[in-house]
Amino acid sequence: MIEFLTLLVSFLVMEFVAWFTHKYVMHGFLWSVHKSHHSRRDGFFELNDIFAIFFASIGLIFIFILSNVNNLFLWSGIGISLYGVGYFLMHDILVHQRFKLFRNVKNKYLKSLIRTHKIHHKTTSKEGADAFGFLWVPRRFRNSN
Repeated sequence: MIEFLTLLVSFLVMEFVAWFTHKYVMHGFLWSVHKSHHSRRDGFFELNDIFAIFFASIGLIFIFILSNVNNLFLWSGIGISLYGVGYFLMHDILVHQRFKLFRNVKNKYLKSLIRTHKIHHKTTSKEGADAFGFLWVPRRFRNSN
């Protein structure tokens, strides 16, 4: 039971980590890296993908290295990694269509998620953006239909 709770808490904490990192790091001192995500992308990759590699590395370190210290690091690393998979599916596939899948969603939550992220992308500069989290859609951005 403690293993599952560790996984769940790690997954949920990652939404806060993603929000904080996005607002204060990506739209802060590492804007020079993140701005590629707010610009037109010509190829498949963008400089901003470095953040995905960084977060994936943290999950892998928890799973393959720190789990030797304490088994709960394994479950925390799995939670972090599952958040990353969810983020990739929602952000890169659903919202930004890196793979042309799920183009006509009907689900209210998914439509709200897409709308919220598009609101975030209305701003192409470091300042003035809104909605920095990802899997949690703030009430003010939820679709009413």
